[in-house]
Amino acid sequence: MIDRFELLLALAKERHFGRAAESCGVTQPTLSAGLKQLEEQLGVRLVERGSRFIGFTPEGERALQWARRVIGDVRAMRQEIAGMRKGLSGHLRIAAIPTAMPMLSELTTPFHAKHADVRFTLISASSNEVLRLIENLEADAGVTYLDNDPLGRLKTVPLYKEGYRFLTSVGAPLGDRATVTWEDVAQVPLCLLTPDMQNRRIVDKQLAEAGHATIVPMLEANSTIALLSHVRTGKWASVVANTLADVFAFPASIRSIPIEGPEVLHQMGLVVLDREPMTPIVTALLAEARAVAPGLTERI
Repeated sequence: MIDRFELLLALAKERHFGRAAESCGVTQPTLSAGLKQLEEQLGVRLVERGSRFIGFTPEGERALQWARRVIGDVRAMRQEIAGMRKGLSGHLRIAAIPTAMPMLSELTTPFHAKHADVRFTLISASSNEVLRLIENLEADAGVTYLDNDPLGRLKTVPLYKEGYRFLTSVGAPLGDRATVTWEDVAQVPLCLLTPDMQNRRIVDKQLAEAGHATIVPMLEANSTIALLSHVRTGKWASVVANTLADVFAFPASIRSIPIEGPEVLHQMGLVVLDREPMTPIVTALLAEARAVAPGLTERI
């Protein structure tokens, strides 16, 4: 049944029979046969079928929840037993919102120093996507906002608070200012993250409270690197997280300017599924996050 649960999870991820089969390394007929056998074992129809994937039945959605729990437990068991024999090793997948990506090295580097046999995959995603990836067991942990979107059944470790800076070139409008206001920011052409990003929704809220609810940026991107590369040309301005302004070394022609007004801060943190037993890797990651958090809070 474990293998059939894996097929069910793959279909939930891909929403397409062919891609789900490919991700599992089987043929589409094999995947379909496995799902059919699972339905026969459970005595209910799980998948709405047509010429293509349509969706899951209510029973299928519930089976998915159990499949995630069972597969998570099996993975935790395998990892713990392997760790008893040869120490902590394996693959740690961390999904993070774009503004948090530069800060992940503060967590992965000391973790790697203690557990050299663990390899990492870092995934940039929106805050909603971070939660979905964790829920679907496609990521082991995430770094996202703790005080905005509902987090659901997750264990959290606060890491640092995100603030905001105005980024522009020295010769551009506002480039000679010691500070700016959100009203000032609304007056210049901006490049910002895309609307699906929580950071963008925070910026939009601040601009709306300054009386500019209909600001349309001249450029949108789902990558902070894309924004920074455009600001570096001297022709664009942006609002970025203070962590980005602190981590990246900007040329002398670029200025990171504080934004006046009520201080806008949002709590960032590590999130993992709140389940027992946790995998040894996730348990170690939580411990590392708690260890580095005081230093991050003090610096940022």
